[in-house]
Amino acid sequence: MSEVLTAETWIGMGVAVVMFWGVASWAMIRTFRQEEKKISIVEDQRRIDTYSPNALEDLREWIHSRPDDPDVEVAREQYNECVDVLKSADHRFYDWSDDEVESLERL
Repeated sequence: MSEVLTAETWIGMGVAVVMFWGVASWAMIRTFRQEEKKISIVEDQRRIDTYSPNALEDLREWIHSRPDDPDVEVAREQYNECVDVLKSADHRFYDWSDDEVESLERL
């Protein structure tokens, strides 16, 4: 009992394999480049911005919305540390504009 796969099946499997390896390779190369950029920034400055603009905004909103949370002080310290790094760093990992950084204030 032998069944033969159709040409469409072989083409579908080939496309799936090529797409899987293509996406996986792109993701791996992108990740390595990001990590290389982080290492370069840390070696140059000894500090790096730890939050993207959206993530830092989310953290600020979380701190304001939960003033009685037991973890709010830790969150505030991390927020302030990121603000300090952004204001003192020459190079930033995330895409912060100078205006965005100037508008940040410690909590």
